[in-house]
Amino acid sequence: MTVKDLKPELIFGIFDEITKVPRPSKKEGKIREFLVNFAEKHGIEYKTDAIGNVAMTKPATPGYENAPKVVLQGHMDMVCEKNGGVQHDFENDPIDTFVDGEWVRANGTTLGADNGIGIAAGLAVLLSDDFVHGPIEALFTVDEETGLTGAQNLGEGMLDGSKYLLNLDSEEDGEICIGCAGGIDTTCTFSYEPVAAPKELHYLKIDIKNLQGGHSGTDINVGRACANKLLVRFLWNLAKKYNFKLATINGGNLRNAIAREASAVIGVTDFDKEGVRVDLNHYIADVQNEYKHTEKAMEITMESVEAPETVIDAKTAEAVVTSMYIAPHGVVSMSLELEGLVETSTNLASVKMLDDNKILVTTSQRSSVESRKFDIAHQVEAVFASAGAKVTHGDGYPGWAPNMESKLLKVAVDAHEKLFGKKPLCNAIHAGLECGLFLKDYPHMEMISFGPTLRDVHSPKEAMHIPAVGKFWDLLVKILEMIAKGE
Repeated sequence: MTVKDLKPELIFGIFDEITKVPRPSKKEGKIREFLVNFAEKHGIEYKTDAIGNVAMTKPATPGYENAPKVVLQGHMDMVCEKNGGVQHDFENDPIDTFVDGEWVRANGTTLGADNGIGIAAGLAVLLSDDFVHGPIEALFTVDEETGLTGAQNLGEGMLDGSKYLLNLDSEEDGEICIGCAGGIDTTCTFSYEPVAAPKELHYLKIDIKNLQGGHSGTDINVGRACANKLLVRFLWNLAKKYNFKLATINGGNLRNAIAREASAVIGVTDFDKEGVRVDLNHYIADVQNEYKHTEKAMEITMESVEAPETVIDAKTAEAVVTSMYIAPHGVVSMSLELEGLVETSTNLASVKMLDDNKILVTTSQRSSVESRKFDIAHQVEAVFASAGAKVTHGDGYPGWAPNMESKLLKVAVDAHEKLFGKKPLCNAIHAGLECGLFLKDYPHMEMISFGPTLRDVHSPKEAMHIPAVGKFWDLLVKILEMIAKGE
């Protein structure tokens, strides 16, 4: 069985088409073309704005023209992560999907159900004539994953008088999201002097791989290891015993994903190399014990490599390792308002050596309290600035405060109870959604977010629960019907 054979056929068929369209963040040209062609093929009115967002409209079922207008909203881009050794070009290759029992997965890469299934649901509503509804707008935004750029720069008139917005970008069946954290990125750039690599040293490559990784918001509190932190922890302790040279250091990939892999090349004397190997074996035993419940597939290896041409100057190497070691990572505080919700966190996302003798460390911070979002970003700034890095912050985005009095929320809760015999859990999430940005321009619009169960998003283990997609579709249809009928 393939994805397009699954039921409901309409939504899975569209999702299957979407997985064949490359759509990395900031490179959404092909998926935008797909959406425009979709609208033209099916006679759907559409418009675009300067930033690349696409909006489509569908008139009400005859007799329901006066019902409140509803926006269905999702984002075009996907997080592009792959396992080491997997040959996949995210700018050109389709996602290789397969059905695994009750789950849809991808072979060695992210699946892109975040938020491909949201796009598919919106398009399915535009095509379906099987239920009654009021006027509908479908808005598909660009670059949600790396800056919420589409929502930040939404063109004038892209949303036309809608009262309600259904964000289709949540990941847990049986839950309705009513709030989210705000976020900001902090990047730290070191400049280094390349020094001729001493030929008399023995060079070793340390690799950390096969960690679970995951979403830097929703998975930050489940005890997963950060490959960058594991690497610099070992290097920092190594520096207390040995005078090694650091030639390269790289780890992680995307600011909104927990680092799954990291590596470094170091140079040590022939006399010290066996001691380094012994120390690494002890370290492996320690971290395997520490993460025995969450990182069972973790691999930490060391192998001899040829001498590089240059190494990083000693002062900068020490500054990079030390600052990354002491930089905070993970949960900073838990919410005192909603039990079990992470309030504030930070992610040591990646370290990359650039071509111009620079080392870039990328981090991201989240909080449901705006002042604490900036506080943790400033703490990260203080750590790296003290080490000599040039630190900059992104524009960030606001959180979305829950509105427990929302009529839309009441409709959604009632719809869920009528369909499934129980009320959904209503909660906020420690992740970024575009709703907070829409509220800046449309402060009176009521919003909720929901979706099918997804697991391990932002990692190559990403999976979508097939039965939950059917429930997601049924709930979406029921909500639209109840709004149209004034229930």
